[in-house]
Amino acid sequence: MELDRTFAALADSTRRGAIERLMSRPYPAGRLAAALDVSPPVMSRHLRVLRAAGLVEEDHQGADARVRLYRLRPERFGELRRWLDEVERYWTRELAAFQAHVEKKRHPSKRRR
Repeated sequence: MELDRTFAALADSTRRGAIERLMSRPYPAGRLAAALDVSPPVMSRHLRVLRAAGLVEEDHQGADARVRLYRLRPERFGELRRWLDEVERYWTRELAAFQAHVEKKRHPSKRRR
């Protein structure tokens, strides 16, 4: 399931930090590493996980193929949003049913004798 890979990728705080930075604009890997206070090899491993999950993509900039610019892939976040919306609808229904149950117990209808 693709969501499993997405959640696994987002489980790490450094990767979430990279996602947060990439929300504003694309970044080269080196600048992401510096911004998140990790070494370039560590950032490279995190970006590999994010790419495998389909959350980011890389683009080689200009004549220097060593420079990679990373950006978010919004379609994967759309899938995550749809799943989260389904979960939210489920829990909204469940909590409404629970609230109705509690209210029924709190204010029982008066019985006639």
